[in-house]
Amino acid sequence: MKAIILSLVTSLIFLSTNCNRQNLNEQMQLTGTIESQGITSYQYGTHTLNTEDEFYALKSENLDLDEFIGKEVSISGSKIEGYPVDGGPLYILVTNVKEL
Repeated sequence: MKAIILSLVTSLIFLSTNCNRQNLNEQMQLTGTIESQGITSYQYGTHTLNTEDEFYALKSENLDLDEFIGKEVSISGSKIEGYPVDGGPLYILVTNVKEL
């Protein structure tokens, strides 16, 4: 009986963890202007995306976001787990940038 309960609990934890991870890895589409990050109180990200309503901290592992500074773009990316912190914005891992 204990083995069955342990198995069920383990399965629920696994499913819960994977559901959260799946939501974080969902691709987002955002449109706005990319700016250089500079010094901030929240200290994460290399650039920001300023939209009409919000701003987002950005980073990319395979794109040079400096190429898009000051330009209106559409980005694809996913939320980075554990953010926002210190009153900062959502932190987005950018996978694609398209100039508008």
